[in-house]
Amino acid sequence: MISVSSLKSLSSMAENTSLTSFIFLSPSPQRLLLASIDTLFLLILFVFILQKLYSKLTSCNNGDYPAINEPLIPKTLESIKINLWFKLSLTSSTILALLAISSSILAFLQNTETPWKLINGTCWLIHSITFIIITVLIYHQKNVVTVTHPLSLRVFWILNFIAVALTACSSISRLISKSSLSEPLDWISSISLPFSCFFMIVSVTGSTGITVTPDSKPHEVDKSLNVSGWASASFVSKLFWFWMNPLLKKGYETPLKLDDIPTLSPEHRAEKMSILFEQNWPKAEENSKHPVRTTLIRCFWKHIMFTGLLAIMKLCVGYVGPLMIQRFVDFTSGQRSSPYEGYYLVLILLVSKLTEVLASNHFNFFTKKTGMLIKSTLITSLYKKGLKLSCSARQSHGLGQIVNHMAVDAQQLGDVMDQIHAVWLVPLQISVTIVILYAQLGTSTLVALIAVLVILLFVYSGTKRNNRYQFNIMKSRDSRLKATNEMLSNMRVIKFQAWEEHFNDRIRSFRESEYGWICKFMYTYGANITVLWSMPLIISTLTFGSGILLGVNLDAGTVFTATSLFKNLQDPVFSFPQSMISLSQAVISLGRLDRYMMSNELEASSVERHENSDSAVAVEVQNGSFSWHDDPSEGETIKNINFEIKKGELAVIVGTVGSGKSSLLASVIGEMHKTSGKVKVFGSTAYVAQTAWIQNKTIQENILFGLPMDQHKYKNVIRTCCLETDLEMMEFGDQTEIGERGINLSGGQKQRIQLARAVYQDSDIYLLDDVFSAVDAHTGSQIFKDCVRGILKDKTILLVTHQVDFLHDVDLILVMRDGMIVQSGKYDDLIQSGLDFKALVAAHESSMQLVNAEPTKPQPITKSNSIKLKEHTNEDPKPVLRPQSSSKTGTSKLIEDEERETGRVSRHVYKVYATEAFGWSGAVLVLLLSVMWQSAQMAGDYWLAYETSEDRAASFDPKVFMGVYAIIAGVAFVVILGRTYFTMFFGLVTAQKFFKQILHSILHAPMSFFDTTPSGRVLSRASTDQTIIDIPLPLVMNMTIAMYMSVIGIIIITCQYAWPTVFLLVPLGWLNLWYRGYYLATSRELTRLDSITKAPIIHHFSESISGVMTIRCFRKQDGFIQENVDRVDGNLRMDFHNIGSNGWLGFRMEFLGSVFLCASTIFMILLPSNIIKPADVGLSLSYGLSLNGILYAALFTSCFVENRMVSVERIKQFINIQPEAEWVKKDKQPPANWPTHGSLELRNLQVRYRPNTPLVLKGITLKIQGGQKIGVVGRTGGGKSTLIQVLFRLVEPDGGSIIIDGIDISTLGLHDLRSRFGIIPQEPVLFEGTVRSNIDPIGQHSDDQIWKSLERCQLYDVVAAKLGKLDSKVADSGDNWSVGQRQLLCLGRVLLKQSRLLFMDEATASVDSQTDAVIQKIIREDFADCTIISIAHRIPTVMDCDRVLVIDAGYAKEFDEPSCLIQKPSLFGALVQEYANRSSGL
Repeated sequence: MISVSSLKSLSSMAENTSLTSFIFLSPSPQRLLLASIDTLFLLILFVFILQKLYSKLTSCNNGDYPAINEPLIPKTLESIKINLWFKLSLTSSTILALLAISSSILAFLQNTETPWKLINGTCWLIHSITFIIITVLIYHQKNVVTVTHPLSLRVFWILNFIAVALTACSSISRLISKSSLSEPLDWISSISLPFSCFFMIVSVTGSTGITVTPDSKPHEVDKSLNVSGWASASFVSKLFWFWMNPLLKKGYETPLKLDDIPTLSPEHRAEKMSILFEQNWPKAEENSKHPVRTTLIRCFWKHIMFTGLLAIMKLCVGYVGPLMIQRFVDFTSGQRSSPYEGYYLVLILLVSKLTEVLASNHFNFFTKKTGMLIKSTLITSLYKKGLKLSCSARQSHGLGQIVNHMAVDAQQLGDVMDQIHAVWLVPLQISVTIVILYAQLGTSTLVALIAVLVILLFVYSGTKRNNRYQFNIMKSRDSRLKATNEMLSNMRVIKFQAWEEHFNDRIRSFRESEYGWICKFMYTYGANITVLWSMPLIISTLTFGSGILLGVNLDAGTVFTATSLFKNLQDPVFSFPQSMISLSQAVISLGRLDRYMMSNELEASSVERHENSDSAVAVEVQNGSFSWHDDPSEGETIKNINFEIKKGELAVIVGTVGSGKSSLLASVIGEMHKTSGKVKVFGSTAYVAQTAWIQNKTIQENILFGLPMDQHKYKNVIRTCCLETDLEMMEFGDQTEIGERGINLSGGQKQRIQLARAVYQDSDIYLLDDVFSAVDAHTGSQIFKDCVRGILKDKTILLVTHQVDFLHDVDLILVMRDGMIVQSGKYDDLIQSGLDFKALVAAHESSMQLVNAEPTKPQPITKSNSIKLKEHTNEDPKPVLRPQSSSKTGTSKLIEDEERETGRVSRHVYKVYATEAFGWSGAVLVLLLSVMWQSAQMAGDYWLAYETSEDRAASFDPKVFMGVYAIIAGVAFVVILGRTYFTMFFGLVTAQKFFKQILHSILHAPMSFFDTTPSGRVLSRASTDQTIIDIPLPLVMNMTIAMYMSVIGIIIITCQYAWPTVFLLVPLGWLNLWYRGYYLATSRELTRLDSITKAPIIHHFSESISGVMTIRCFRKQDGFIQENVDRVDGNLRMDFHNIGSNGWLGFRMEFLGSVFLCASTIFMILLPSNIIKPADVGLSLSYGLSLNGILYAALFTSCFVENRMVSVERIKQFINIQPEAEWVKKDKQPPANWPTHGSLELRNLQVRYRPNTPLVLKGITLKIQGGQKIGVVGRTGGGKSTLIQVLFRLVEPDGGSIIIDGIDISTLGLHDLRSRFGIIPQEPVLFEGTVRSNIDPIGQHSDDQIWKSLERCQLYDVVAAKLGKLDSKVADSGDNWSVGQRQLLCLGRVLLKQSRLLFMDEATASVDSQTDAVIQKIIREDFADCTIISIAHRIPTVMDCDRVLVIDAGYAKEFDEPSCLIQKPSLFGALVQEYANRSSGL
């Protein structure tokens, strides 16, 4: 506390130094400054009145006489509504006017004859006139439509606040120090401060509190809806968080469900935020280098200003407590100015603490709310950008990185709002503290200043290093998440190829890099924490030591005021590095977002679209050249394109693999970068992609695609797309939910559903990319007749196909080679001209010779047989077929709602986290070190109280005093160092163990897990949850333990000296526990629901990016943007109410702590002086002043830990997945050369996908000799692909057995089994990387072997032409390769592997007949001695097989040589006949 003598000396120094010091410390010049501001405002007002009068007089002179009778401020006839804000403004202005009048009277009545007397009185008189006029103006505003205050008035209030704050600070200082300079007017100046502060807030918000009638009121809240209480809350309700009560009560009574959480207020919703972001985005002419930063500042500067004002208020009242310690010590030692002085002091303490509690909690609430709004704004804006990205921009960022922008960067920028004010607040706080310390300790304060600067320098260097580490952490995490996302998306192929170990090593290598940087980050951060937590003791030692050397008198009041101020400094200096880290992370995130948001967009002008045009032309391209790259130097993909398609025509695009067919369709819908030429499209477009894009919704929702239901039209679409039988066989029909990426559908089903989606849209122009590749001959013919030439007969169609049979009856054929149209015309004309088209047809005819070479007199298919055939045209039922005998009630949801715990996080989760690394010994050691640290701190303060007491004054020995204190400080430093580093190490080991466990669990999970679990759920655990366990959880766990130790220490010291306070401990403890339980019941469920509602945002985003071509072609961007907005709002309402509940708890807990402090202070005042010593009062208060903050911090961090423990809980859920069979069984390993012959026997093989679902394969028994070539045919979805899956044990048999070369495969390890087989799967999958890493992921083969393999699979020339050769880039999902080329690369893998057993699942579905013939020849030559099982829809592919297996409806209907089956009535004969006759029938 500043003594009177020191204040006088300071004042005299100020008077003798400069005019500036005089103005800032003397009352009269300060009031002169205030009056100058008032005079300027009155002058502006006077000019305004003159201007209004002049305009009226001039209008009167012009003959407009009624104008002179109108009021200066016109009245409005509209009815208005005033709220509490207006009433508070009017009341505050009236009070300030009354206070100014009182001050003016007092100033003139003063007995002094100083030259300033008249000036003082006049200044207060001007001030009173100003506020009388302002009061009248505010009152008159309700007669006019004045929604915001005039700018001049708002500027006046800001300047007035600065002047009043300066005056009030000086006044409070004089009053506390009982200076002889103090006067009655100081009380009025002090009382004016909160009212001026209120008007400062009014000036920032600008609101008058007046609104127009409800019918025209913006954002009127419908009270019948479950909207957040914030929307309709009054000022008082918002001030004390009463609006949170209904939700907290509901959460306490019963676990909250999703529907219980109110929706966001209209002003907080994502849609509004997104529009605001767009409006503030820099214009092109501004040439902004950091557009995201610029936009965010423009959107949220008012929010940042308002929270800055709250921060200043919090800072101001935070110094009242430490400055009052001296007064309390003096009071206890008998130095009293009044018998009631103690009560005044307690009252001032209570008011200051209450103001501090309100200011700090509202600061926290509003900063977090602003952060939430920033996150909301960024997510919606990133999503909108994602739908506009050009193809090359999308590939350059990659899906994993884009997801990281949403999950990490947006969160980072939201979180930085908590820290942003510390950048300027900490230097200010340090400066104020040093000034106060200087008044107490004189020049020894310089030592404290140097120590603080050294600590800050140390922290700064650590932060700078951490900035670099953080950048590398994010970079490594990006790579890990990208690899994880790729693994999850292609898990079926990975399991087929037994590549789990390779992907495990790949992800772990990224993790090792990430973990290395996390360790460096945590240990550097640990060094900062150690220094900062040791800071009060270190600085106290240095300052008191230098004070003793300089002869400063260290009494109890001085010592404990200093220690209290040092503790006050601890928090800002502690938050400073965190704020610097957050800022550095935010800068990195802003840079990443700038690059993303400035990425190239699709050029809307590249295609001239004419809706509802009368033109006879539908599509016209003139001299068109297009590239998938935005950079022209990369070369053109298709060039010199010229064609014209008239309305109603069917145009077919043909050509070999990689000739540019799909690219031509993409150029028509504007998906490629146009380098030259013109594209004109007359009408709406519909697109069916070669690789099916299906949403994770019901079949009906996928087909409707946002349009309303039209039953007649819908049924017709289902019929023409051959989906009727499929839907009949599904238990829930079209209400069956489709899994992520359509995993529970066959390839044919997916293709037909997306075709149905396009047909239902009823567009003018249809672009169909190889829609027949995934369906059998019969279904393909049916679709061509009923759909292409039926329901779409009047539409314009561009069809890419390899099916030459369909080409006879089309209007135009475009033949492509090397990205150019080399021929165009009708079928007969092109045949006659020879060249490319004739070669394609010739290849098809040569394959048909195999069919026609069979007996020319095929047996007729009987009616009954054909009916039977029709009955079996059913899709692969998979897990959604109607149960035949199960009585158990099913569900249409394949993807179940995410599992979540309810109620408190179980003790088992805490136990798992605490004991995962080192068992119970590690947890006990952390607690022991924490107790030792708190004991050392308390020992230091006890020693100070003992040495500075009046009893020790005579025998005070400076050497002993400083020696013991330095030893205690040294011990405390060593203990805190050990505790911090052990806790960091403890957390890091635990995090790494969890990571290894979840990765192991995911890789060992059965395929059924991935069929029913969206990748977003796994990714949210791999990103958000793992990040929480890596960094925040160990840090906050460490802090929680420290805070609780501090609370215990404060209570021990307070109760020791104010023993009646012990009786308050029981109610305080009970209220503490009750409030914690009451708050946690809601907060915990909100945190869980927050995690659950976050995953769908990520999933929807990745799904949208995958299908962006389809979305853009159908012009459905608005619908998808709205769905994103709804999902973001659904997630952020959890966030908002969690922030609200934190504010609710914070205010109540800190208020309780303040009441406890004031109660203990009253007891210390009431207790006789012989019981309590002044030194003990100083010690007790230096601890007690921080109680409210530490009590709340302890409670909040413990709640934070519990909420973040949900991440441990969620990761544990996925660690405990039921694994598939062992990968390797050491006691059951097959011989090294197994299978030697490749013989295969199925014995009564039965398969179902899940329990309680019907059998998919229904008792197949057959025997295949080694070296035989088996063709598997059947209707689409009959169970052919299921047979492959069960042979690889992706699905385990429900009954029967599979014997290969005498070994039952169920006895083998999965890797021993799968690694011995070769497979070319139905969907060709490539991974991001290079050609080399895709064809030989494990790196077992030489370059020569790889080149030979590429030559055999027809890709040698393609790869050799690329700059990187074998190291040429393969984009995410192989997007920069055509589907046919991807299938050829998959063939290349198999050619390298040389397995005795080869499985081909539609291996040549996406290649033309010419390439197919070459591939079949290669397979016959390279796998001459191998057993081949080939699933095919192309009948010529299986005609030269040794035997044909016909699977229909899960039964092996036929198994014989093709020639034998052809000669008798058979299902295979029917298929051959259909295939042979379909050209003539179309």
